Order: sequence, then C-alpha cells, then structure tokens
Amino acid sequence: MDTAAKLTADEVRPDADALVVALFRTEAARLVQLARWFVDDRTAAEDLVQEAFLRLARNHHRIHDQDRAAAYLRSIVINLARDHNRRGLVSLRHRLPADPDDRSAEDHATESESRRAVIAALRALPRRQRDCVVLRYYLELSIADIADTLGLSPNSVKTHLQRGLRALKTDLEVQG
Repeated sequence: MDTAAKLTADEVRPDADALVVALFRTEAARLVQLARWFVDDRTAAEDLVQEAFLRLARNHHRIHDQDRAAAYLRSIVINLARDHNRRGLVSLRHRLPADPDDRSAEDHATESESRRAVIAALRALPRRQRDCVVLRYYLELSIADIADTLGLSPNSVKTHLQRGLRALKTDLEVQG
C-alpha cells in the first residue's frame, strides 16, 4: 500500500498548518493590499484575506504543488472580492450606510486625486482586464503567474493586459 495513502488527516495537518502560517507571513499584507484594489473598505479587505486563509486551510488537500499555493490564495481573494462587491450592490439597498472607516496612516499618505482616478478607472474595466492589470502592475506578477492565478492561458493574459492598459489610458486621458 502507498505510504501517502496510509497517512491520516491528523498526520497531514501539521504540514497544512505550516503552509498556511508560512504563506500568512509572506503574503498576507500583499493580499490585503490586493483586496483594497477591489473593495473600498480596509476592514472588508482584511476580512476577505482572512477568509481566503481559512479556505486554504480547509482545502489544503487541493494543493498538490506548494509553489502554486500563493497563486491559489490570490485567486481566492479576487473571487471573494468579486462576491463581496456583488453582494454589496444588493445589500446597500437594505441597510443604512456604515460609519466611515478609521483611515490608516498608509491610507492618508497615499490618498490623492490621481490615485482615486486610477482606482476608479481600474474598477471600470471589465473583470478579466482589471484582474490582469492589478496582478501585473500592482503585485508585479509575471505573465505565467497571472495565468496560473486566474486559470487563463498566457496569451489570454497578454490580450487582457493590452486591452486593459489601452482602456485605462483612454479613460485617464479623458479625465485629465
């Protein structure tokens, strides 16, 4: 009988916990920043990242190549942000607006009119174009890593990047 087949869930779990802890140390801050490109609320971005790590821990058995675990996490965060925004559009009609979040020092330092314009232009892009542009130019991922994260071919990533950058340029020139 195969040795891997003999392992119980308890014997596999420490490796999964170690993977989650290692990824949290190396990726959590960047994932929160990634989520912030998709949602306005810093607390919501942190919650989305926390949920992504929980899902990774629950589904660690799906990770056959630990080098792809960071890409798996990024894709979870992006999908959760999309779901958050979809739910938000519906739920905003049914609740009072929340008090504005306490802004962090980082948020105050980086807040500017041009930044808001870029974020608005990014959010106006079609989903795949926005995902590719943010992953490429904010997280500085390679074409291959973006393709891996989004489950696309490298050529599709290049096409979405070209179209997204062209649309951003047009939108920002009109605003400027």
